[in-house]
Amino acid sequence: MGAAQDVRGRIRDFVISRRERVSPGDVGIHEGGGTRRVKGLRREEVAMLAGVSVEYYVRFERGDAAGASDSVIDAIARVLRLSDVEREYLRRLCAARTAGHRNPPVRAVTGIRPSARRLLESMETVPAFAVNRIGDIVAANILGRAFYVQMYDDGRDPVNHTWFQFLRQEQSRRFWVDWDVIADNGVQILRAEIGAAPLDPAPLDRGRRDLLDELLTVPEFRSRWNSQNVRRHTSGTKRVNHPIVGRMDLAYENLHLDADPDLAILTFSPEPGTPSADAMQLLNHWARDGANASRVGRG
Repeated sequence: MGAAQDVRGRIRDFVISRRERVSPGDVGIHEGGGTRRVKGLRREEVAMLAGVSVEYYVRFERGDAAGASDSVIDAIARVLRLSDVEREYLRRLCAARTAGHRNPPVRAVTGIRPSARRLLESMETVPAFAVNRIGDIVAANILGRAFYVQMYDDGRDPVNHTWFQFLRQEQSRRFWVDWDVIADNGVQILRAEIGAAPLDPAPLDRGRRDLLDELLTVPEFRSRWNSQNVRRHTSGTKRVNHPIVGRMDLAYENLHLDADPDLAILTFSPEPGTPSADAMQLLNHWARDGANASRVGRG
């Protein structure tokens, strides 16, 4: 399949999935007691509410979105009740379809600037990681390597959270208390990052293609990927059963670096004065103990 045809298919799949989740009542369409034969809105209903012709909308939904203006995309996004992340994702898909325009390839960077590494290492009381756009951990502080000790013990280079989530499910299901939620979020974040990037081999970072190809062999990943859902990795809470220190409830922050747009700093921190804080302190002592130094050395 050529790159243009592939982008058309991705626009089609995404827009149909969003149209089918919107009910007539969501947009103020009131019907009688008859049975609808379509899931969600009809195409002509979307066209009417968006202020475009039915013929134009049908072409748009089929992936012929080259040259679609921002105002048209915004109108369709409004009718389909897209979130800000979904709207931006649709914009990127449409841009990839426009003749002569290419979205920049997603770079799976593997290095980190010395000053950024020093920042990681200065965070001595929380796990901290430098993560690229496909979820590879390209650097970690000592406590970070101890936090993800199972991933580092597995031997994959580079360590990748989503790969561990789906390719090492026996371990990851024990580690993440809310495995299904973490799995959903991880796939949606990955799709938001790479789902609108071109798929022809020339501009692609091979790491991205290899990772996605491997993940798509796993049914639990594939079904989530095909749902078309997208989200951004920002902040929230995660609960883990750590193999060394047990249960921890942690807040996470994903901090983007202006100087390194293809990297982010991810941290986990417990609420002070809680059992989770005690467990994190114990893990820190364990990580820095001489007997464990070689196991969690410098990332």
